[in-house]
Amino acid sequence: MTRTRVGILAILLVAAIVAGVFLWPRPSARAVYGAPRVAGAEVTTESALAVAGGDEEALALQVSGALYTSAPVVALTTPGDLDDAAAALAGLRVPLLLAPVSGPEEDVRAEIERLGASHVVTFGADLPDGVDLPTIPAGQLKAGEPGAPVFALVADETTAERVAPLLSPVSGQALVVAEDPRGSVDTVAALADSPDPTILTVGDLATDEDFQWKLETVLTGVELPGGGQLVAPGKLYVALYGHPGSSALGVLGEQGVEATIERARQHAAPYESLTDMTVVPSLEIIATIASAGPGADGNYSAEAPIETLRPLVDAAAENGLYVVLDLQPGRTDFLTQAKLYEELLALPHVGLALDPEWRLKPDQVHLRQIGSVAIDEVNQVVNWLADFTRERRLPQKVLILHSFRVSMTPEIDRLDTSRDELAIVMHVDGQGGQGAKQDTWRVLHDYAPNMPWWGWKNFYDEDTPAMLTPQQTIANVNPTPIFISYQ
Repeated sequence: MTRTRVGILAILLVAAIVAGVFLWPRPSARAVYGAPRVAGAEVTTESALAVAGGDEEALALQVSGALYTSAPVVALTTPGDLDDAAAALAGLRVPLLLAPVSGPEEDVRAEIERLGASHVVTFGADLPDGVDLPTIPAGQLKAGEPGAPVFALVADETTAERVAPLLSPVSGQALVVAEDPRGSVDTVAALADSPDPTILTVGDLATDEDFQWKLETVLTGVELPGGGQLVAPGKLYVALYGHPGSSALGVLGEQGVEATIERARQHAAPYESLTDMTVVPSLEIIATIASAGPGADGNYSAEAPIETLRPLVDAAAENGLYVVLDLQPGRTDFLTQAKLYEELLALPHVGLALDPEWRLKPDQVHLRQIGSVAIDEVNQVVNWLADFTRERRLPQKVLILHSFRVSMTPEIDRLDTSRDELAIVMHVDGQGGQGAKQDTWRVLHDYAPNMPWWGWKNFYDEDTPAMLTPQQTIANVNPTPIFISYQ
C-alpha cells in the first residue's frame, strides 16, 4: 500500500470519527427515546363527586382533587395553552393543573405533593417555586385501560367550557343540566347508557340536596311514557276512565285489555297534530269503587284486588301508556286506601288520583251527599306519596285531585305543592252543558290560582249538546290542560 493511499484512508477514518461525534445519538437523546413510558394516574372509584366551582385555576385544582388519588406525572399549563394540553393528554389519565398567573403557588404545589408526582409535563408553563421535578414530553406517557365513564354536571355553558378540557385526560364529558336533571331526556339517556358512571357535580348543583336525589333517580335510567322522568311540562296525557270489566263505570271497562290499550291510543292520536306537547295515551283506573252499601268493612267502598288491576297495568307498561289509580274511599281515608296499592305505585308508570266526591263523612251516604276532603288529609297523601317516590328513586308521579265544586276541597290554598316528586293536577270533572262546564273551570281556577297543573274531563253521554272533539277541547279549554280524560 502506498503512502498516498494510507494517508487517504487515515483522513477518511478521522473524518468518520469526527462525523460520528455529531451524528451518533447523544446520551441525553437516548435518555428520552429509550426511557420507559410513564403510566397514568390512579382515578377514584367513587361514583358521586362534588366540587364548589370557581375560576379556571380553582376548577383545575378541584377536579384534580376529586378525580385522582395519586399520579406519577402531572401536567402544568396556562389558560392560553389549555386546549392544546387537553388534546395532547386525551385519555392518558394525567391531572391537568393551571400554573398561577399572578396568585400564590402554594395550592398547586400542595396538589402536586398530594398526588406523589415524580415527573411533570408542561405546556407553556413554568414550574412553581419549590417544585423540583424532571419534565418529560407528553409522548412518554403511557395510555392505560379506560376506567368508568366520567360526567361533569354543570349549570351553564360557561362552566362547561371551563370543565371540559380538565376532563379530557379521563375522556370525560361536561353536561349542562337544568335545575332538575330528571327533565332532560338527553341527560337521562346519556347517563343511563353508561355503565357505572362517575358523576361530578359542579358549583351550586353540588350543594343542592334536592338535586342529589334527583340525580340518583336519573342514574336509574328509568323513563316515563313519553320520555324523561318528569310528568310535566311538555306532555299531554289523554286517558280512558273506568274500571276493568265494568261498562257502567266508564269507557275503560267496555272492552278487554288489548282493546282498551288500542282504544286509549285512538283517543290520544288526534291530539298529536293539535299540540307541540308529547301526547301520552293513558288509563285512569278506578281502584276503589264507591258503593251503595257499607260492605263488610263498613266503609262504603269496594277495594279492587291488585290481581284484578295488574293485567291492565302491565299491558300499559308494555305499550308505553301511563296509568293513574283512582280512589273513591267512602268513609275511610285516602291514605289508608293508597297504601293498599303500594305494589302498583312502586311501578314508574303508575300515579294516583283522589276523588273527593266519594269521600264521605261518618253519617253520609253516596249519592245523597256530595263528599269532600279536608286539606290536611290530602297533604298526608302528598307527603306519603312524595316520600315513597323519592325513597325508591322513581320518576315523578302524577297526583290528581278531582273536583267540580269549591266545597269538595276546602282550604285549597294550604295544599302542599312544594314536593317535586309529584306533579299535582286539579282535574275538573264538571258535566252537562258546555257553558256550565266552562263556568266550573273558571270558578276553580279562581279558587286555586296556585295549582301547578290542570285536567279536564269529556263525558260521552252527560255532556250537552255533545262532547267536545279533540280540536274543540284544545281550542276552548284554556289554559290547555295536561290531563284530558274520557268517561
